[in-house]
Amino acid sequence: MAKKPARTGDGRMPGDPTRQELIESMIRVDHAGEHGAVRIYEGQLAILSGTDAEAPIREMAAQERRHLDGFDALIADRRVRPTLLSPLWHVAGFALGAGTALLGPKAAMACTKAVEEVIDDHYAAQADKLGDDEAELRAMIEEYRTDERAHRDTAVEQGAEDAPGYEILTGAVKAGSRLAIWLSTRI
Repeated sequence: MAKKPARTGDGRMPGDPTRQELIESMIRVDHAGEHGAVRIYEGQLAILSGTDAEAPIREMAAQERRHLDGFDALIADRRVRPTLLSPLWHVAGFALGAGTALLGPKAAMACTKAVEEVIDDHYAAQADKLGDDEAELRAMIEEYRTDERAHRDTAVEQGAEDAPGYEILTGAVKAGSRLAIWLSTRI
């Protein structure tokens, strides 16, 4: 693991985002991601309520709601503009959740596993860029990262890897998640 910078933005090169731009883009993309996660679980629950998959999905959804509330507060406190793509993520998240749930509980869990693996890497990279001056934000990201890894593990326990077309499904979800991160960081 790389040594954490003493101050966020230390070692930046000409043309790299400023410290403030870096922090704002992190908050913006994480807010968008947590909003998308809430919507994915809402879509899954719209289809899978009343099944054995409902309880673990509700538990994960509650944690994602707490994460979103945390980033809602940061957006307001730090006056960060949310991504302009929020309406798209609102619809796309629900559609992804409902769509995978229509394929069955294991496919819904494969979606969860794929998303959480991308987010685990994303949060780890962010935490590594944050210096001691942003210890509180780093701690928040690391706490949420722990939850996301637990969601991934729950998805595996619930049969994610047994979903029909697992490799294709998770590959597509991971590619979409990475694209959403890239876009939300910038727009």
